[in-house]
Amino acid sequence: MTKTSKRLYRSLHNKVFAGVCGGLGEYMNVDPVLIRLIWMLVVIATGFVPGVVVYIIAAIIVPIEVAYVDNIERPKVQQ
Repeated sequence: MTKTSKRLYRSLHNKVFAGVCGGLGEYMNVDPVLIRLIWMLVVIATGFVPGVVVYIIAAIIVPIEVAYVDNIERPKVQQ
């Protein structure tokens, strides 16, 4: 039996700017809108600049979600 580890990625599906809040929502099984609202409250409470800087750092550090396309049925090429 293989052990699958849960990893944090920037979301490709729940994305507004860089996908950081969407990725956090997917990682914690929470609605990304709730994460965005909490993030905005933190940004406003900290004086805007620290929250934006942390978001930019997270957008640089957190990897982008890998899109798996192996399950998509591709049309057969006739020769």
